[in-house]
Amino acid sequence: MTTKRASLASALQSVSRQPEPHAAQAHATMSEAQPAAAEGSRRQTRPMSRLGKKTIAAHFDPAASKQLKQIGLERDRSVQDLLREAINDLFEKYGKAPIA
Repeated sequence: MTTKRASLASALQSVSRQPEPHAAQAHATMSEAQPAAAEGSRRQTRPMSRLGKKTIAAHFDPAASKQLKQIGLERDRSVQDLLREAINDLFEKYGKAPIA
């Protein structure tokens, strides 16, 4: 007796077609509480300090991340504050205004 195995794609499609009752109920409750569009409501959850700001990100060696955090701890400053200082120093080095 042999059984045919369904493909992973078929299994995922059948699962994705069945909405979870709790998720649907939570979505309906959220929609009632926040009448804004789903895409726009994500922006409303940002802290006020981040409104009008843009993320700048890069990937570095884990040792660089650890060292940056250590400097922050030693000087009681956040990583964001240290990065702001570094970016402003870079701007000044290249003759730009330190606006970060």
